[in-house]
Amino acid sequence: MKILIADSLAPEGAEFLRQNGHCEVTEQTGLEGPDLIDALRSHDGVVVRSAVQLTADILEACQNGSPCQLRGIARAGVGVDNIDLPTATKYGIVVMNSAAASTITTAEQAFALMIGLARNLGPAHMTMAKGGWDRKKFVGTQLHGKTLGVVGMGRIGQTMASRALAFGMKVIGLDPYYNAETALDGEVRMVGSFEEMIEQIDIVTFHVPKNDATTGMLSKAQFAKARPGLLVVNASRGGIVDENDLLEAIDSGQCGGAALDVYTQEPPPEDSPLRNHPKILTAPHLGASTVEAQEAVAVDACKALYNYLAGNGVDGAVNVGKLQLDLTDRQQQFVDLATRMTQLIGAVTGNLKLQGVTFKVSGDALAGRADTIARHALSDLLRAHLDQPVNVINAGFVAEERNLDTKTIIDRDTGVDRLSIELHGADGSHRVGGAIYQDGHPRVTHLDGYAMDMVPEGHMVLLTNEDEPGRIGVVGQLFGDSDVNIAEMVIGRKPTTDRGNVAMMILKVDAEPTAEVLEKLRKSKGILSAAHLQLDR
Repeated sequence: MKILIADSLAPEGAEFLRQNGHCEVTEQTGLEGPDLIDALRSHDGVVVRSAVQLTADILEACQNGSPCQLRGIARAGVGVDNIDLPTATKYGIVVMNSAAASTITTAEQAFALMIGLARNLGPAHMTMAKGGWDRKKFVGTQLHGKTLGVVGMGRIGQTMASRALAFGMKVIGLDPYYNAETALDGEVRMVGSFEEMIEQIDIVTFHVPKNDATTGMLSKAQFAKARPGLLVVNASRGGIVDENDLLEAIDSGQCGGAALDVYTQEPPPEDSPLRNHPKILTAPHLGASTVEAQEAVAVDACKALYNYLAGNGVDGAVNVGKLQLDLTDRQQQFVDLATRMTQLIGAVTGNLKLQGVTFKVSGDALAGRADTIARHALSDLLRAHLDQPVNVINAGFVAEERNLDTKTIIDRDTGVDRLSIELHGADGSHRVGGAIYQDGHPRVTHLDGYAMDMVPEGHMVLLTNEDEPGRIGVVGQLFGDSDVNIAEMVIGRKPTTDRGNVAMMILKVDAEPTAEVLEKLRKSKGILSAAHLQLDR
């Protein structure tokens, strides 16, 4: 695999990649425009921090012209604001971050800002540096007994909250994805809205991503509801606190001061009032800037990217929705079975105008990853009919773009792990089902209503024929005359109540039959259709 390191990174990251072998590492920073596009196009994965902007235009341009190898983007850090997630997803590119690696460092920075803000350490230091000494001017407030509002109770938010509790603070949490009334063993009370929180706190700290819901989260309307003298800490993303409204609230006394590590524009303009306001403590986005964190995020980002490209699952993915791509050996076996099943039913349906797909996943061993198994199968189905790259990451997007109705049904009650795939088209439905028994072999158990027990592998010829005596002999004679050996023959028949006069015959042959042989089959008496496919063994 070829991996590009496009931003300045701790050397331990590149060293990890080189030590793992089968990996060509290119370290090239400062790339822009066509140079960046060409580099991305010729690598399987890229590691970035915040300097490189992987915009929609850049990612779109990668797909034009020469074939694009890019399959994964790893962000050495938490935020992915510099990566256009919808476009990456559209082209099946996994985007990962190394959020866990910098959790403690980022929380410590926010806590340090909070202490410095409460005790006026910034202006006090500047006064001392200029030869001054004014103790009365810089009287602060203690943290013990104060109520802290933590917006975002993820890893960093919880780490911040635990340290605040150790300082004797009361903590209120807010997180739309935290479904409990309390957190941290009941010590943090959770509330349902920021409006509810803002009225009860002395200090607020933000630990959320920047999106439509969080941009301008703290602005004039919220300051109006806050306790006078509210202290504001933002070490998450610039723009979550409206900077103009913040300055106005500080100047009016409604806000007691702010500590900022992030800004709407980074760096902020040299003449920005945020830089020299006496009640604003500033830092140049140092959240993850410790020796320990820089090494950890570099290694974690490179490790995640390497493992994904090597087919060892994905860690820290931010654009796979609810998919959980880490699979057990048993679940991975069913992904392999799904691939075989989709190719088999594809040979039967031919040019079916697909309108929808229903996946049914049965058994406790599969239920926890049903959506992931179904997404793998969907990507196989779409890939066979489209000339654009389709994989487990963008299969849902591609299906939605084409108005395909996809559905996954989970059945935990059955005693056997099974998978069925039903294709819905204008001319009706086609269904294939499979299972894996004790021997571990992938088996197809029914195909379009025909019951069978077959391991789909190698060269296979699928026939439908009139269910009359002599048909097997006709097929056997034709292959014998053509010097093609039949290794296995499976006969599929529908239940007696729905049998009709058609049967299915699946042959495994030792060599690929020629087009001439297949044409002779189709013209043979009683043979209704014939198709060939080849599956890995």
